Amino acid sequence: MTTAQSAPPPSMRLRELAFGAACAAALRAAARLGVADALGDAPMPVEDIAAAVKTEPRPLRRLMRALSCYGVFTERPDGTFEHTDVSRLLREDDPNSLRAITLWCTEPWTWDAWPLLDEAVRTGDNVVEGLYGKEFFPYLNEDAPESADVFNRAMTTSSVQSARDVAEFLDLSGSASVADIGGGQGHVVASLLDKYPTMHGTLLDLPRVVENAVPRLLPGGDLADRARVVPGDVRTAVPVKADVYVIKNILEWDDESTARTLRNVSEAGGPGTRVVVIENLVDDTPSMRFSTAMDLLLLLNVGGAKHTTRSMVDRLTEAGLVIDDISPVNPYLHAFDCRVSG
Repeated sequence: MTTAQSAPPPSMRLRELAFGAACAAALRAAARLGVADALGDAPMPVEDIAAAVKTEPRPLRRLMRALSCYGVFTERPDGTFEHTDVSRLLREDDPNSLRAITLWCTEPWTWDAWPLLDEAVRTGDNVVEGLYGKEFFPYLNEDAPESADVFNRAMTTSSVQSARDVAEFLDLSGSASVADIGGGQGHVVASLLDKYPTMHGTLLDLPRVVENAVPRLLPGGDLADRARVVPGDVRTAVPVKADVYVIKNILEWDDESTARTLRNVSEAGGPGTRVVVIENLVDDTPSMRFSTAMDLLLLLNVGGAKHTTRSMVDRLTEAGLVIDDISPVNPYLHAFDCRVSG
């Protein structure tokens, strides 16, 4: 029987960390093969799982045994395997599925980039441009369409899941309008319009992004009469007037782009306007291992960074915002509730 292991001595812990790529590769293999989808609610012999996912039983047992050491699946004394709360998140049909995000974090380009982390640390520059001869997103969309599709699905999954938490967290009572700045497909603004039936909302993002806005916000959708979809680059201008501006997970660029975005929002809203900035942090959070890993990945692919509480406070105050409150939205997001000074 194989189960998750207790804390090993330091020498073994370092060995395990050095082999961390094996765990990531095993997760990717299980996700691509659909192992979690094939495993039902009752324990199953590996032979039945292998038949369902069209693999050889013996190597599949090795894969599932390795993942069981990390709490992904459980191997029972009789040799059958069963789900854990972690492995269920690899299922495509789980309402909280992280399958797409698991694939995104282990896409082929990541295996090219991670070995060059020392170079990125030495120079402070991203390494993707040197690897592929172009910036990350042009590379993704032009040369790696499958990875681009995985990225889009992962971002949609993340947005849908976090939008529920953001809408539940935010109290916008007394506000007539909200604008989601750089809001992707509009999951946050849709969730807020659901919560506040008389509120009007605006989604602002790049033209190619808002073309794929959630249908509910578009003409014919059930929220269309209270929603406005505006194409534009938030770093250039924010042509939107609202009582509250929400800025979620887009302030990971260079400092100049972040400053321009915040300045544009402040100018659009005017003195006293409420601005809620929601970000992952690399300090004071239960998700430190995840957030710091994403921080390093941003260094590798686009030269960006996740924020500490201090760095986020500095950026906001430099942009002329007064911070009234800082609170956790969920284990991996924090909200900075601000207003434009004046």
